[in-house]
Order: sequence, then C-alpha cells, then structure tokens
Amino acid sequence: MHVDGTNIWLKLECLQPIGSFKIRGATNAIRQAPRERIARGVGTASAGNMAQGVAWAAREAGVGATIVVPDHAPQTKLDAIARLGASVVKVPYAEWWQAIEEARHDAVAGLFVHPVQDEPVMAGNGTIGLEIFDDLPTVSTVVVPYGGGGLVSGIASAVKQLKPDVRVVAVEPETGAPLHASLALGEPRGVDYTPSFVDGSGSRAVLASMWPRVRELVDEAVSVTLEETAAAVRFLAERARVVAEGAGALATAAVVNGRVGSTGEIVCVVSGGNIDASRLAEIFAGRIPQ
Repeated sequence: MHVDGTNIWLKLECLQPIGSFKIRGATNAIRQAPRERIARGVGTASAGNMAQGVAWAAREAGVGATIVVPDHAPQTKLDAIARLGASVVKVPYAEWWQAIEEARHDAVAGLFVHPVQDEPVMAGNGTIGLEIFDDLPTVSTVVVPYGGGGLVSGIASAVKQLKPDVRVVAVEPETGAPLHASLALGEPRGVDYTPSFVDGSGSRAVLASMWPRVRELVDEAVSVTLEETAAAVRFLAERARVVAEGAGALATAAVVNGRVGSTGEIVCVVSGGNIDASRLAEIFAGRIPQ
C-alpha cells in the first residue's frame, strides 16, 4: 500500500490456518520436544491465539492440550480452541499472568509451552523475519505488535542477522504499554493496565526473562490509542480487504498515524485476524468495542 508517500507492506499472519502467527512457535516447540515430554499432553497460558497454536500442534502430535485463559478472553477465540479439541481453564487475569511469569500452571500436567519466552517458540516466530527478507530485501523498517516480546524478538533476531541496519519498532496499546515506558527509562517499569478489545497485546509489565532480549533488539517502542487501533482495523478492511484483530492492527495504526518516523520500505506485521464478529461490526460502525 502507498500511504502519504510511504510504501507500506503487510505481512499477513492473519492468513495462517489458525488466523495467527502463533502456529509457527507452537508447532516448532511441540515438534522438537521429546516424545516423553508430551506423553501427558501439552498446555499453555494464552488469551487465545497461542492457545489455538498449541491446540493445533497437539492435535497433529496426537496428544491432549489444556489451555489456561484469562477471564476476558474473547468468545471467538474460545470457540476456536474448543473446535481444535483442547480443554479450556478460565482463570482471573492475575492468576493467568502468574502462569505466564512462572511458566507453569497446576492444570497443565504435561509440557508447558510458554507463549513468549521459550527459545523454540521464538525461533518459530523468527521464520517471519526470514520470509520478510526473502520477499523484500530492501526492507528498512519492520513494525511489530508487542504482547510479551516473543514475536518481535524472533523477527528482529532473524532480520538483523541478515541486515543489521533494519529498524525494528514494537507497538503496544496505550491501555498497557510497559515496553514503551521501560525503554524510555532504560529499565523495566510496570504500568497501569486496562483490558480492551486489543486482547492479544497490552500488559502490566515486561517479562523479566524478555527484558534483556527486547532491550537489545528493539530500536523503538511506541503506543497507539484504542481509537487509532479501531480505525486501523477499518483501514485494513477497506483498503486491503484484510480482517485484522485489534493486536493485529497495531503496527498499521502506528504507521498511518505517524508514530513511526521512517522512510523507505516499511513492513507492518498483521499478527492475527481472530476477532469476534460483534466487535468487528462495532468497529465498522465507528465505535470502540467494550
């Protein structure tokens, strides 16, 4: 797309079989695990997309999957998890976040696939960076939604290995933008967090295990408003005929609203497209979903 003199390319991870990039890391982690590690099943803590990735990979491996989800997870994603045959354990947000911090939950008896920090997961995500470079060797900036850091770390590791001067910009919703705050201060910093329709991004803090990685790999972190994100969902649908969820539209929102001061070839990663039809209808009507 050409917007205000800028060439914008879209990396459409929303077209993956589960509608999200998460299938890459989940499949890589479960395929690499020794059979005895997954004999009792696999699991993860996820708002929805990693859950679907783990459920998909578990079904491929012929083992059960247990997914711990926060109580605000959208119904569209819960329905998709169920269709893939996984069991869902819904918990309060604080308990869900604790599972992510500790990389475990009592409900998961077998292999816990961390949605962010496991190296096989990040390596799987890194294939996005390789594909970006294969398709667009002249890329100058890659703009990536930021949830926990696994996506941007994987992509940045791959892209910068091939072309070190490529800028990598992470984008968060302003309703929970800890990386933006932490990079500005040069140290991890907690922030206020309000759940929103951008359910795949935004949190209270940068994971301690991810801070050294993202501090080294991410050139800049920016935040966008919910209004800008909703407008980007509409923009992608109208201009590119692409359905993006809230988190999936963050990169595009940052670029079209001038948050990314780059020139040249810019790639926006559309990380997922799993959005409730009711939320999409509200956005098309010009409202912000509650």
